[in-house]
Amino acid sequence: MTLDRLSRSVIFWDVSRAIPPDRLERLVEVATATFIAQGYQRTQMEDVAGGLGVGKGTLYGYVESKAALFDLALRCADGREPLPQPSALPVRTPAPGSTVEAIRMRLVAETTDLELLAALARLDHPEPARELADIVRDLYARMSRNRHGIKLVDRCAQDQPELADVWFGQGRWAQHAALVAYLEQRIAKGLLRRVPNTHVAARAILEGIAFWAVHRHWDPSPQAVDEADVEATLLALTLHGLAKETK
Repeated sequence: MTLDRLSRSVIFWDVSRAIPPDRLERLVEVATATFIAQGYQRTQMEDVAGGLGVGKGTLYGYVESKAALFDLALRCADGREPLPQPSALPVRTPAPGSTVEAIRMRLVAETTDLELLAALARLDHPEPARELADIVRDLYARMSRNRHGIKLVDRCAQDQPELADVWFGQGRWAQHAALVAYLEQRIAKGLLRRVPNTHVAARAILEGIAFWAVHRHWDPSPQAVDEADVEATLLALTLHGLAKETK
């Protein structure tokens, strides 16, 4: 065993005996904030250790590498997976491609009951305004509960081409294409108002939802807004622009 691996083993045994009850939760919080602020390439283990208030060596008692730390943050930041037990520490470096695959499977899981895809599968709807409102509510709820993961991947994908391919190809732009298809389908049937460009309309809707559900939580100049008001306003703007008035 090399001196480096031996020292990490000693550190592991030290921290496993008396891990503060909130240490792993704090580690995920600090790592998530650091990766979001600096991106994957610029983030160093020293940065996370400093934010956590421990030495760099101590950090290796919890995670084996930066790749392991990033994988841990992606899996646990939104509570999608439970934090590892002390007996499972340090978290091992993931196999090549496994973090990207986890993101891909997370995207797949989110689309199984996506209201937008269910609407696309229907030929029409007796209440198009309600259908559109359900789509917006569903997208807002999904982005809200996955906001840390979305922000992490969005920020760090530029440093990892394989992650970017999945995130933009199967995530953001696939969602955009589905909303464009939905709008064009409903407009062609006379159920929604015509707009000059459905791609612009879809992007405006999705970016509005993404800002209020995700990005505003990292706004350097935040605005205090009631959560219910956010959703109600997004719905009002979308329906005013697209839903036809009922007689």
